[in-house]
Amino acid sequence: MSFNLSVISNKNIVLAVTGGIAAYKSAILVRRLKDAGFNVRVVMTQGAQAFITPLTFQALSGNPVHTELLNPEAEAGMGHIELARWADLLLVAPASCDILAKFAAGLADDLLSTLYLATPCPVWVVPAMNQQMWAAKATQRNLNTLVEDGVHVIMPDAGSQACGDVGLGRMPEPEDLAVQVTQYFHQAQRAIAEKFGLLADKHVVITAGPTREAMDPVRYISNHSTGKMGFALAAACYAAGAKVTLIAGPVSLDTPNGVHRINVSSAIKMLESSMQMLDDGCDIFIATAAVADYRVAEVAEHKIKKSGDELNVTLIKNPDIVATIAQQQKRPFMVGFAAETRNVEQYAAGKLVAKKLDMIACNDVSRSDIGFASDENAMTVFFAERYHMEKRDLDKASKQEIAQQLVDAIHDALNHALAPTL
Repeated sequence: MSFNLSVISNKNIVLAVTGGIAAYKSAILVRRLKDAGFNVRVVMTQGAQAFITPLTFQALSGNPVHTELLNPEAEAGMGHIELARWADLLLVAPASCDILAKFAAGLADDLLSTLYLATPCPVWVVPAMNQQMWAAKATQRNLNTLVEDGVHVIMPDAGSQACGDVGLGRMPEPEDLAVQVTQYFHQAQRAIAEKFGLLADKHVVITAGPTREAMDPVRYISNHSTGKMGFALAAACYAAGAKVTLIAGPVSLDTPNGVHRINVSSAIKMLESSMQMLDDGCDIFIATAAVADYRVAEVAEHKIKKSGDELNVTLIKNPDIVATIAQQQKRPFMVGFAAETRNVEQYAAGKLVAKKLDMIACNDVSRSDIGFASDENAMTVFFAERYHMEKRDLDKASKQEIAQQLVDAIHDALNHALAPTL
């Protein structure tokens, strides 16, 4: 299964490396965890240092490597306690047969075994050893004890081993381990968001990207929208606890984690999918898509051949998706977007009223530093008069930051609507 490693900030992982040839994979694992946004500190046993140097892990993690239990320079000799409090996860990879036995017996004769007993955070072990050592009754007994104690064991892979044997005992690939760690924290964050998030218990439907209106089998009318703003909003809404459905026009973007994606091409198809979402239950509808205003009246069955200096094509008006949704009897909270090149705020305020929206966010796409192809944006947000809320100016920032500010604005408007009037 493919999984996108999304950035996770402010999560701390202590990666403990024990003796074994698989220690080389731990160096790659540090890089993958750092790429995913984790803070990483490395603990090495004496056995691990026989296979790979602490300097390697220091360079990759950007932090000093911890190797000694009684180190006068580490928190006045109590470095293991500081590490135990710092960690959100203790990940032992590779975990040798020896360290599994120490953990199971409750020994504390080195830094890692002491850290194991001192930390309140979850502990994961990734056993890696000779296939016969893995199958030994003592090893399996120790593993059962650790599972009973609440330790999460990641099973080894099968295959050829450095010793020449074939069987269970290989350490899984670093990329797979990084995915499992990332999934764990995403699920934990999601559980909190579903209970306490700004949009908990809400179903948010978002349209994003351009539409393509076919002229013939090879040509179409479209625009410069990349879908980046809509996709950033989908990720932000999901992080805020919402169930998110993303109706996407043709864009080359990865689907945000946890988001249900529906791919469409034309405005008609986007409207059909949007109406279906109303039937399935929609609390908030966010229309970021740059929908083509017109489509070709008659799509040619075959490629239109070049003939003469002019080509006359009759265009007919496409349905206005956001206005259509807003007119439904069971309408959700409606958020529109206005991408303009002049009189931005004036046009946006007019659309807010004309389309009967609750909120509209507008930006000036004539600027080269923000908008369609850029990773940054700047917007002004207007609210319907009934909310009695002042407009908000969202200064230039990454589209991810703008998305979070828009989630805040939606949450505030929803709360404002529910507040009792005096």
